Amino acid sequence: MRESRVVSLVTTRKKGRKANVSRRHLVQKLAFGFLWLTGLVVVAALLVVVGYVLLQGARVITPEFLLTPPRGGLSGEGGISTTIVTTLYLVPLTIGIATPLGVGAAVYLVEYAGEMQGNEGVLLRLVEVARFGVETLSGVPSIIFGLFGYALFVSALNFGFSLLSAALAGACLILPTIIRTTEEALRAVPRSYREGSLALGATQWQTIWGVVLPAALPGIITGVVLGVGRVVSETAVFYVTLGGSYKMPTSLLHGGRTMALHLYYLAMDTRAFDKAMGTGAILVLSIIAINAIINSLSRRLTLELKGG
Repeated sequence: MRESRVVSLVTTRKKGRKANVSRRHLVQKLAFGFLWLTGLVVVAALLVVVGYVLLQGARVITPEFLLTPPRGGLSGEGGISTTIVTTLYLVPLTIGIATPLGVGAAVYLVEYAGEMQGNEGVLLRLVEVARFGVETLSGVPSIIFGLFGYALFVSALNFGFSLLSAALAGACLILPTIIRTTEEALRAVPRSYREGSLALGATQWQTIWGVVLPAALPGIITGVVLGVGRVVSETAVFYVTLGGSYKMPTSLLHGGRTMALHLYYLAMDTRAFDKAMGTGAILVLSIIAINAIINSLSRRLTLELKGG
């Protein structure tokens, strides 16, 4: 009797374990299925939006549309040649200002500020304030950066409505994004990388430059790509700093009109929705091309820094 009870108890436990394992596998499959479904929904939404814009915009995209400048006034006539050039000027200028500042600030916050101890309590508080400021600025509406840029760069520093004013204001806008993404990329680098480099006799700066930054480069490039997308697609900041001129800028102190800003004018002021769609299609293709170029360059740079 006892043996039969023991056998029955063991059998019941085995069945319970099998049922538990089967339930876990079912939950896992359902979770994976949900993740796949959400991913497919996001991709489908992206394809629908991009496809619709490209199909509608293809009707007006011609060599004349791409090679002629827009005309003044609210007629909506002309092309988008000067807006393409202005965008191509503004993107590298803004990224060139924001990237060194953002990466440098992140390196200091992660690699140096974390080692402060003892009598450096004031500096620690300043670092905490800086981190809080970065987190706060990342949620500030873009028009606030535009008004700040207008007050400081356009009026106070007397740069006027120009590429320089727009680039400086745009750099302030994307700086929090670059700092945050770079911080996360640096924290993701294993501590053993730093310890191994220091054990071989390298200085802290040599370790950061030769070991940490190459390992964190993909994450840093992600922040730069996000910044590029923000600059290309932004309107509010450049509405009050760039000036909106349809003419070709010939220097840093001349104004202009980006494709996104021109798209806003076409859709809201002139009601030329056909040309707005064409401008939107070129804008989408430009973002894809710029991101592809940046990713290609980042892969090459990563291989060179790693000695590959």
